[in-house]
Amino acid sequence: RERGITIDIALWKFETSKYYVTIIDAPGHRDFIKNMITGTSQADCAVLIVAAGTGEFEAGISKNGQTREHALLAFTLGVKQLVVGVNKMDSTEPPYSESRFEEIKKEVSSYMKKIGYNPAAVAFVPISGWHGHNMLESSAKMPWFK
Repeated sequence: RERGITIDIALWKFETSKYYVTIIDAPGHRDFIKNMITGTSQADCAVLIVAAGTGEFEAGISKNGQTREHALLAFTLGVKQLVVGVNKMDSTEPPYSESRFEEIKKEVSSYMKKIGYNPAAVAFVPISGWHGHNMLESSAKMPWFK
């Protein structure tokens, strides 16, 4: 917890006029993969967070990277819908780089297709969790994203 990472799954529930929704925050850190599996096994939809920072994305998408592992686990555990949040867009060079977002989208889509997802059905959203950009409403920092 001191390192700012999720350890256990956390739940939030709400309902709309059509759905009962439970949000499950599952850990992404390799040390807590069992907890991630517990949360993911109950999900219909998942948000896969991918770091856009130089080196961070490359580590995650590498052969034994967390991005690949979590995407594969989600598919294997029956998660039908996937949204990819491309986080830390404020850390790209230049900040909020459309070309970096497109590069990540292309590479992640390619991997998604290999494991069984239809990349055309996977939504990609560029975000900055730290600054809150594109989290609740469109950000002026990324006018290129519609």
